[in-house]
Amino acid sequence: MGILEGKKILVAGVLTEQSIAFSVARIAQEQGATVVLSNFGRALSLCQRIAKRLPQEAAVVELDVTDAEHLSTLADRLREHVDSLDGVVHSIGFAPQEAMGDGFTEVAWEHAATAFQVSSWSLASLTQACRPLFGDTASVVGLTFDATVAWPVYGWMGAAKAALESTSRYLARELGSEGVRVNLVAAGPLRTMAMKSIPGSAQFEEAWEGRAPLGWSVTDTEPAGKAVAALLSDWFPATTGEIVHVDGGFHAVGV
Repeated sequence: MGILEGKKILVAGVLTEQSIAFSVARIAQEQGATVVLSNFGRALSLCQRIAKRLPQEAAVVELDVTDAEHLSTLADRLREHVDSLDGVVHSIGFAPQEAMGDGFTEVAWEHAATAFQVSSWSLASLTQACRPLFGDTASVVGLTFDATVAWPVYGWMGAAKAALESTSRYLARELGSEGVRVNLVAAGPLRTMAMKSIPGSAQFEEAWEGRAPLGWSVTDTEPAGKAVAALLSDWFPATTGEIVHVDGGFHAVGV
């Protein structure tokens, strides 16, 4: 039996096989979970194709976290595939190109606002949308990129990740009495679609190559996927509001 045997999990934001979310979905299935995926728009067809590459083909629901109707109907649409949820994985993040790179103070609010709505506020809105399906306990796990420092070229996406990390703590505080745990995994740089969209992201790879004590592979999403699966399981029953670093130890060392 796997550590997720019998659990039902929504993995939101699966796009390609190189994504952490795909690794999470695969590992969750291997550990005994029933998995439902989500995405929207042009990415929905990609997600549906990816769903067929899992050990067992997963159901897919459409979810745009900026669409109020999608959020309000999510629980009912999920019930077409599962009768409850034990876990939710938030692998959702986006910032317009105008919000990243240099010129931090010159970015228009509309571009920064998009980054905050999609990358930060959506953790709360997605959790709320799934709340009717939670039982006595549930685990919500999001993905971040360490926001304790200011990174080159990351711009307002870095600020949005800082907001995501704060949001996870407030959710942990508010929902703990309902048996809901909320945690984040801070992975090192990986060649996902999201990272490739950041101008100058090669700087991250070079930094990790030289400083991560355990070394770091920018193409291996398995360590991050395993960490998310562990947090979804019952093996962390008293852990909430936490950020688990899966970065080869980079965050713990100096120059």
